[in-house]
Amino acid sequence: MIRPGTVTILPGCPIEPFELVRPKIAILTAAGKPENEEKAVRPSKKLSAAKRILSFNDLHVGDYVVHENHGIGRYDGITTLTVDGVTKDYITIQYAGSDRLFMSADALDKVSKYIGAHSDTEKVKLSKFGGVEWGKTKARAKSALRDIAKELIKLYAERMRRPGYAFSRDDEFQRSFEASFEYEETDAQHQAVNEIKADMMKAAPMDRLLCGDVGYGKTEVAFRAAYKAVLDSKQVAILVPTTILALQHYRTAAARMRDTAVSVGMLSRFVKPKEQKEIRERLQKGTLDIVIGTHSLLSKNVEFRDLGLLIVDEEQRFGVAQKEKIKQRTGNIDVLSLSATPIPRTLNMAMSGIRDISLLDEAPGSRLPVQTYVTEHNDIVIFEAIRRELRRGGQVFYLYNTVDSIDSVAAKIRDAIPEANVVTAHGKMDKDMLEDIWRDMTEGKIDVLVSTTIIESGVDVPNANTLIVQNAHRLGLSQLHQLRGRVGRSARRAYAYFTFPGDRALNEIQQKRLEAIKEYAEFGAGFQIAMRDLELRGAGSVLGAEQSGHLDEVGYDLYVKLLSEAILEEKGEKQEDEKTCTVSLSVDAFLPDSFVPSAPQRMALYKRLAHVASKKDADDISDEICDRFGEPPAPVINLIDIAQLRAEAADCGIASITQESGGIRITQTKFDVFVWQDMQKIMNGKLKIFLNPSAYVFVTLHTGDDPVALCLTLTEKFAKLKKASDSAPKEVK
Repeated sequence: MIRPGTVTILPGCPIEPFELVRPKIAILTAAGKPENEEKAVRPSKKLSAAKRILSFNDLHVGDYVVHENHGIGRYDGITTLTVDGVTKDYITIQYAGSDRLFMSADALDKVSKYIGAHSDTEKVKLSKFGGVEWGKTKARAKSALRDIAKELIKLYAERMRRPGYAFSRDDEFQRSFEASFEYEETDAQHQAVNEIKADMMKAAPMDRLLCGDVGYGKTEVAFRAAYKAVLDSKQVAILVPTTILALQHYRTAAARMRDTAVSVGMLSRFVKPKEQKEIRERLQKGTLDIVIGTHSLLSKNVEFRDLGLLIVDEEQRFGVAQKEKIKQRTGNIDVLSLSATPIPRTLNMAMSGIRDISLLDEAPGSRLPVQTYVTEHNDIVIFEAIRRELRRGGQVFYLYNTVDSIDSVAAKIRDAIPEANVVTAHGKMDKDMLEDIWRDMTEGKIDVLVSTTIIESGVDVPNANTLIVQNAHRLGLSQLHQLRGRVGRSARRAYAYFTFPGDRALNEIQQKRLEAIKEYAEFGAGFQIAMRDLELRGAGSVLGAEQSGHLDEVGYDLYVKLLSEAILEEKGEKQEDEKTCTVSLSVDAFLPDSFVPSAPQRMALYKRLAHVASKKDADDISDEICDRFGEPPAPVINLIDIAQLRAEAADCGIASITQESGGIRITQTKFDVFVWQDMQKIMNGKLKIFLNPSAYVFVTLHTGDDPVALCLTLTEKFAKLKKASDSAPKEVK
């Protein structure tokens, strides 16, 4: 018998999960998805890829921040204040001297984390609150950006002038191929596929960057684009940085295309010269559809009959010279670049609109984050970690990046764990030997693979779930993140140990690099890693010394925004005014720390609420809050409703909603007097229109009226009337 307030476990429950509001009963089942259930069509997301990248920069107390209007300050946390009987949360920002700004938490979209040189030190100069210097600083940066804008416009114009190939719309073959994918796609994968296919169907050549953390499904997205190209009788080249990755991609592609008529080949040093010659001949004749290979694909002796799509995997691993070769070879074909940790230059280009970008920011449901340890090297700890992995039937990657002494490290492991099959691998080995080693590793015959960084790129061994990196301080941040991606590629918990010698002092950059790899251990960390890399390396590596000073003065986010404005101005296009509405109602609207105890979680929710664009967005956040924290109290409900009100009112052209004595004052940027006259009739005398000296509307509040609910109703009715008014035929005079 089921009693109120209890949890009852029933074995073999034959029904689907459901929830009843009255009586309050929820049935949760552990059953998987029925075999005949169709995949749901997912709605597209509203946030741009650039904004989603920026949203990863979580604020911590003590971080430097940039307010668009007031300049650089230091974030001092969330403060709850009661003013005139109304309680709200305020973001506290410390400026130069003793000046502090208490900014309403619902205006968080005006603030971004400062990213620039010295952002981890005390050397960043704080702005003077209310001074004129900040305006001059922004003007200097924008002036310097005009030259960059001219170059970018020239670059874009050249690209758009080149004739491209417009691929056909999806047909039954494409839909059947996508439906044959054996796993459940994420929303992000669906969105990325749709964005890429939309680009391919345009006449201009595609240049899109697909960013996705390790194991997030970039390969499947790329294969769908490749299959689409082949259906239009075009050839596809997949360029990868290493021979091992080429071999893995070849096997994966051959398996994925097995049930289709698509032919797949590989060009790398793993392929015998006679077979390489045959593949080149087939490419020239057009009888080979997809070829996967290393930089040898770019050589002059490789000719395609009709190349339509180039996919560049691990784009950040290719040097400037190789990328120039790619540009020369591509001409007017579509290019799709894949990257797990995009280098800052690539990130900058993508985020400022110079390149198109798609994001895979959702982990497959079965995966767990890699448990990450950063510690002094200790043989006892490391050997026990290896034994623990072997006891559960797994395999170990042991990275040691010095070829001369790699065999002695392997011998040391064999002595300590004699039952383990320990093998070494490095780039100086014979190609046939490397291929055999790699085949043995994927088949589970090797227990511990001691190797150099040749395992860094995209290698997939689901049974390897412990990684040990010796002398991790010598590797770059992006490299460390890529290496960590070699484990945790199954539903089993994975472990990564980044060790450094205890007998030597690390420099500041090395310390911060290791701190960052530990801090960013959760899913989606690739984007955070790239932004952190920008902080550690400075802007000089992105834009050159001349421009880096301007970036450091205003911070990365504002710099990108100013660049976008400069591009529009150079094009002669008017900057589209951002629709915003300020809402000031006399109701408690905040996240109590008794309800959401974690300050970072409260900050994350405030950031999301600041970007609510519709009722659906508000409902999604409300559902999530209920799931995570329980039934929300009145101040939280008010906070969500005000976020929705702000978005809907802005869409109506309403600039401000302010509660005053006896009612609510509403202003508009462009006053719709005729629509408000119609509203006056609907509101039964509660609404008055004032036109002099400035136009506004005053809505009377009676005892018991809920100001938030009243304003939501008003904006909903106003939107319908305005839509009808805008669509009505205009009288021709």
